[in-house]
Amino acid sequence: MTQDLSRIRAFVQVFDAGGFSAAARQHGRSKALLSKYVTDLEDYLGVRLMNRTTRRLSLTEAGEAYYREASSLLQQLDDLDATIADQTAEPRGMLRISAPRNFGESTLAPAIFSYLAQYPKVTLDLRLEDRYVDLVDEGVDVALRISTLADSSLIARKIADMHVVMGASPDLIKRVGTPKHPEDLRHMPCIVDVNLQGQSNWRFTEDGKTISVPVTGPVRVNSPLAARTAAIAGLGFVVLPSYLAEPSVKTGELVPVLVDFLPTGQTLQAVYPHRRHLAGKVRALIDHLVEWFGIHPVH
Repeated sequence: MTQDLSRIRAFVQVFDAGGFSAAARQHGRSKALLSKYVTDLEDYLGVRLMNRTTRRLSLTEAGEAYYREASSLLQQLDDLDATIADQTAEPRGMLRISAPRNFGESTLAPAIFSYLAQYPKVTLDLRLEDRYVDLVDEGVDVALRISTLADSSLIARKIADMHVVMGASPDLIKRVGTPKHPEDLRHMPCIVDVNLQGQSNWRFTEDGKTISVPVTGPVRVNSPLAARTAAIAGLGFVVLPSYLAEPSVKTGELVPVLVDFLPTGQTLQAVYPHRRHLAGKVRALIDHLVEWFGIHPVH
């Protein structure tokens, strides 16, 4: 089998290089050995694969068909070898990660830095920004997103369960009352975070069905942290990820409302481009995050 692969690889190398002499220079083999391998392969197959002249080299019809399949086979074998080596070797190299700013600063950073301490040969490019990042175009290895996966060209792995909290300051509730049903929000001041899915159309669940309620208010902002500050100041009701809301709920600055109507099922996901083989550094990161958030659940 080893010799058969050597013959096949020699055939592909010779054609890719445009001749025996060029292939010999590129791959550090003798021209005579490459010629012998190709001749042996043709003898084994019982067909001529190459037309050889002093000036040019071309493939026969059989050679073209064999070249297509052989090139694909060798590429798959090379990919497999690289993948196994990557998985068994210690993760190393640059790792580019994208995540929402506030989540990254408050919750994700400790988990990421713990990963770096475990794998010191990995260097980090952590991009915290509240915008949609095109992983392929921007060369990002993995994005941490709080959502449901929408893009079928990407693949994702669940890291942890997430939930949202809706609340307002005690002063606002004293002034306008406590909403008993999501529809009550139509007539109450709300703080709109434009990063929130649906923006000013807030989604709730009732009897297993999703309902959407349009809301308005004195503040529109593109930061959940700023939205929290506005809510604490009594400017309106707000929907926040739990990791930002819970500290203010514990201090009494925010009072949760409509708890039974809030949607569930959101998750923290590691999203990465669809590739046949996942790089070892990315696989190790995802495994580390699953373990980390299993011990340090997101509240």
